Amino acid sequence: MPVLVITGTGTEVGKTVVTAAVAATALAGGRSVAVLKAAQTGVGPDEPGDAQEVARLAGPVTVAEVARFPEPLAPGTAARRAGRAPVRPAEVAEAADKLATEHDLVLVEGAGGLLVRFDADGGTLADVAGLLGAPVLLVASAGLGTLNTTELTARELRSRGLELPGVVIGSWPGTPDLASRCNLADLPDVSGAPLLGAVPAGAGSLAPAAFRSAASHWLAARLEGTWNADTFRTRQDP
Repeated sequence: MPVLVITGTGTEVGKTVVTAAVAATALAGGRSVAVLKAAQTGVGPDEPGDAQEVARLAGPVTVAEVARFPEPLAPGTAARRAGRAPVRPAEVAEAADKLATEHDLVLVEGAGGLLVRFDADGGTLADVAGLLGAPVLLVASAGLGTLNTTELTARELRSRGLELPGVVIGSWPGTPDLASRCNLADLPDVSGAPLLGAVPAGAGSLAPAAFRSAASHWLAARLEGTWNADTFRTRQDP
């Protein structure tokens, strides 16, 4: 798995923190890691973006962006309003391929959900994954409403012949409600893929050293961690 694409069921579901956890766990295993942000929006030229946040939390990763736009909008819209050329899926795939020749693992983080448009032609992160032939890790929210968006994203991935290795809950609440606890069983059912982790809410606020030492405990063996879905589900049994 030299390239792993990471998408979410929407915005603010924890993609960047999950990306950081995957990166930190791979680094701890002795692998070299690059993090590629396909399109960074909502930050200025000198402000740290999502890839830089991954590096802050995870440690010494190579950081790259294909493009960044100042307004916090979908990449295609942000590029148009900025009067700049949009990001094209082929550009992202080319950048990821180059990084993969120099690193053991390349993490490609999208913007928003799987089908958020990069350009006026309808290019998306799904197209990037298709060009790369890369698996797509899906980050989902924990609570009410997550089942529909998770299932829709999983169906879209499969309709394109893309591999969905699993789902990671991007922000597991300290006091989960009934819906969140039930979703531990329902998310694998609606996605047709296993749960591969649950990152605790607020993990991104941890000191980097604490984040790095804990990251592998939030991820399953498929992502080189020690987290176990059955054990976690039993502890949260509603």
